[in-house]
Amino acid sequence: MKVYEGANVRNVALVGHGHAGKTSLVSAMLYTAGATQRLGRVDDGTAATDYDDEEIARQMSIASSLAYVEWGKTKINLIDTPGFNMFVHEAKMVLPAVEAAIVVVDGVAGVEVVTQRVWSYCEEYQTPRLIVASRMDRERADAGRVLESLQNAFGRTVIPLELPIGSEKNFTGVVDLVSMKAYTYELGGNGKGKETEIPANLKEEAQAAHEKLVEMIAEGNDALMEEFFEKGTIPEEHLIPALHDAIREDRIFPVLFASGLGNVAADHVMDFIVDYTPAPTEKGAVRGEVTSGNGEPPTRKVADSEPVSLFVFKTVSDPFSGRISYFKVFSGLVKNDATVQNFTRGSQEKLAHISIMQGKTAVPVTELHAGDIGAVAKLKDTVTGDTLGDKSAPIQYPKVKLPEPAITFAIEPKSRADEDKLGVGIHKMMEEDAMLRFFRDAQTKEFLIAGTGQQHIEVVVSKMKKRYHTEVVLKAPKVPYRETIRGKADVQGRHKKQTGGHGQYGDCKIKMEPMPRGGEFEFVNDIFGGAIPKNYIPAIEKGIKDAASRGYLAGFPVVDFRVILYDGSYHDVDSNDMSFQMAGRIAFRKAMEQAKPTLLEPVMVVEITVPDEFAGSIMGDLNSRRGRIQGMDNKGGNTVVKAEVPMAEMLTYGVDLTAMTQGRGSFNMEMHHYDVVPAQLQEKIIEKAKAARGEVVEEEE
Repeated sequence: MKVYEGANVRNVALVGHGHAGKTSLVSAMLYTAGATQRLGRVDDGTAATDYDDEEIARQMSIASSLAYVEWGKTKINLIDTPGFNMFVHEAKMVLPAVEAAIVVVDGVAGVEVVTQRVWSYCEEYQTPRLIVASRMDRERADAGRVLESLQNAFGRTVIPLELPIGSEKNFTGVVDLVSMKAYTYELGGNGKGKETEIPANLKEEAQAAHEKLVEMIAEGNDALMEEFFEKGTIPEEHLIPALHDAIREDRIFPVLFASGLGNVAADHVMDFIVDYTPAPTEKGAVRGEVTSGNGEPPTRKVADSEPVSLFVFKTVSDPFSGRISYFKVFSGLVKNDATVQNFTRGSQEKLAHISIMQGKTAVPVTELHAGDIGAVAKLKDTVTGDTLGDKSAPIQYPKVKLPEPAITFAIEPKSRADEDKLGVGIHKMMEEDAMLRFFRDAQTKEFLIAGTGQQHIEVVVSKMKKRYHTEVVLKAPKVPYRETIRGKADVQGRHKKQTGGHGQYGDCKIKMEPMPRGGEFEFVNDIFGGAIPKNYIPAIEKGIKDAASRGYLAGFPVVDFRVILYDGSYHDVDSNDMSFQMAGRIAFRKAMEQAKPTLLEPVMVVEITVPDEFAGSIMGDLNSRRGRIQGMDNKGGNTVVKAEVPMAEMLTYGVDLTAMTQGRGSFNMEMHHYDVVPAQLQEKIIEKAKAARGEVVEEEE
């Protein structure tokens, strides 16, 4: 494999809504450039970038994957990203590694929910964008409608760089509005266009569109503006570099037309990438993070002459090859068998057998220049987000910030054998999936797995079964209710037991009062005059804490209360630690009887994004879930609703939201605070908890 210098490399991520045609477009580019021998298809599992068993079975991208083409004297690294709500975080993860994004929209649907989400990711990373309206050979595909949808969502700087020739089944080519030439294709052919004259019925439209494009390019450039007013146009040799700069500076978002499945205009998309998207070396210096003190953040130029630095933007856990790390070379020249420092973990790593990825196939290379993308297997400590480099020139690139997972399930191994493999399998899955969490709930004692939605968790469970032969059962998690008090109490707890020899004697008087929410527990020793010896006081506190952890109403921990120990008595012979622990427990239970106990439930803060037409039904649904609406926002055709909703009402929300919005809504939520459960629901929860504990007792007996 030929090695390319940074100036001859282009790194592009394909982003957009699910089923917009990203994977098919990558397949068309690979086939047209001769990188594959056949035109890969998603529906028969032959697409180069959808190679995972789960992706083939579900006919959708689940993880981002890499491929490359050699086009003219340039190497194009293509990163195909998922477009479904549950997996779209993968698109955000790869943006630090690319200099441009191709936003793929469907020729029928135009801008959809995820289109807007990936657009906002690109804005966050200041990534230049071009738009490809794909699947233009579909029934009801309409270039005018797609353009209108794009301009409504993203503004007037979205401008066509091509016009389609023909529509739907008769989509046979494109008119290039820069060179003012037409290119025609054979549907399902080799993807190489034939240069022809612009069809007569498109000449006027093409001329008008060309003038509009020239005017838009000249807008930000005084010299071009003068030339435009003088000559009425701008010659092609001035237009191409000006358009290149306008795209790099995010002043223009050009639109191209193509069909991946029909292999129409894929060559033109590649020409465009080479001519108009920035090379890595054109990017300004890349900033690292400030790691100590208040110094300026370190920076690196994307150049071979700089010290080596790499950023790991993706990890794949392969059952055969082990951990494969995908990295972007931000600076320096990386050679095979180089030893580098992991600045994030403080350890050394050896880059044995570096390669570039063509789908799942690793193609070995001897070296990679600044700006290129590669992969290496079997690094010891390195995970996604780590920075590696020359030990003498430390730098750390910022990690991608992701939202918290939206849904949690309890997870149980099916058998004893699965129990032994569960931890290993899940931790390998977490290495490659940054949105996956696995933890144990201290209160309910359940193992919990959290992700972006039900489908995300189901995919993880399915992969664990296939890759690591570990079978698990998913259950809705138990809601971690708590108990508290709303009143005060003043009680005595006395434990007295007389047996043949030493007896047991402990006696304490306590006051109990509520504390503000989040106060947990406070113990105040207010004993004067030695009514209880100091060495027994911790035992009383321990007894109260122990009783509080077991609950009073329904077995949930009691929180947000203060205990003041103010009096008591002891026996010289019969008193001991155990007696005072028992006295503390008795006092606690008596106090709870008086102190108006009540149940608390976790309340989540939820942010839901849905197309405007679903806003009304979402609000109604949230009200039925006891939700409190905190605010609403409008973002380009979408409504963002913020609300506080009890966790108990949100356990199946992912599935319900999908049903309510035809899969076009998304949400995230996180724990916010605890609040009192309404009285009518308390009885049901208490009965259920007692019944569950009764079953456990019977089983133990």
